[in-house]
Amino acid sequence: MTKVPYEVYTEDVEALSVLSPDGEVINKDKMPALTDDQLKEIMYRMVFTRTWDDRAVNLGRQGRLGFYAPVSGQEATMIGSEFALQKEDFVCPGYRDIPQLVWHGLPLYQAFLYSRGHQHGGQIPEGVNVLMPQIIIGAQILHATGIAMGFKLKKQQNVAITYTGDGGSSEGDFYEGLNYAGRFKLPVIFFVQNNGYAITTPFAKQTAAKSIAHKAVAAGIPGIKVDGMDVFAVISAVQEAAERARKGEGATLIEAVTYRFRPHSLSDDASKYRSKEEEGQWNEKDPIARLAKYLEKKGLWTEEDTLRVREEAKATVNEQIKKAEQTEKMTVPGLIDSMFEVTPKHLEEQKADFE
Repeated sequence: MTKVPYEVYTEDVEALSVLSPDGEVINKDKMPALTDDQLKEIMYRMVFTRTWDDRAVNLGRQGRLGFYAPVSGQEATMIGSEFALQKEDFVCPGYRDIPQLVWHGLPLYQAFLYSRGHQHGGQIPEGVNVLMPQIIIGAQILHATGIAMGFKLKKQQNVAITYTGDGGSSEGDFYEGLNYAGRFKLPVIFFVQNNGYAITTPFAKQTAAKSIAHKAVAAGIPGIKVDGMDVFAVISAVQEAAERARKGEGATLIEAVTYRFRPHSLSDDASKYRSKEEEGQWNEKDPIARLAKYLEKKGLWTEEDTLRVREEAKATVNEQIKKAEQTEKMTVPGLIDSMFEVTPKHLEEQKADFE
């Protein structure tokens, strides 16, 4: 048995990059094969998501949404990873991963209902392969592992993907999911969006590991670290992981190093633990600006296109929040009825008390 030097595990690994901050392809071998229409669609989704995030933050401050976790800065990880999947694949999100759900087929007004705590926010339409966002940190990792086991038992060539942040990688569910998926070679992708802080705790204080990607070693699965501000690097990594999974080669752990421009949540003050200098350095790596430079050089995108998508996104968000607000208000009897095909007798009695 060949001995592996301990130093291999104590040295950091370089993140995969395909596109430079100046919009130049620096790794042609890893450049995903995308048509011009696909490139424009990716840009459309990223601009739309940034604009939707702007509006959602304001809606939250107005009291028109409940809990909302901002996403600006993480569009490359969210849009790129979902774009690399097939509609038959299953998305198991954390509470911040609303964009992946919507671009995978969940109507936007239902995402708003979810934020407002309405039961119909979790009424997934037929044929939309998503679970609702998991508030319990890391619990979605076990859900994805179970779904992947179902795919394997049914001999379906589908993939489950689950998301968490760097803080979620410190949870027991994370290690249990990786270990189980490694043992049974399950078709699941563990996607960690490492934005450097688990709310306020910097990554260096969370683990002695040099990277989250290193943690794949113990589970016997591949681990890869990617530039999470580079949508092409994300797409490339997820495509390769999905291809491995469909061929029966098992799970993959992907660590995407990214940066969220806004605080952890609307009740958080990031200025207490992040410096202006740090934020400025990451702003220079903005995933939307990076892709825009690439597309502009190819003659596929202009500033006018960005303005057009922003206006479209604003109009769509306004329309969808109104639809959510006009949805019939929840009642306790209605909530009980939505949980069972045939309501148990003791719950019928409870319904009668409320009615």
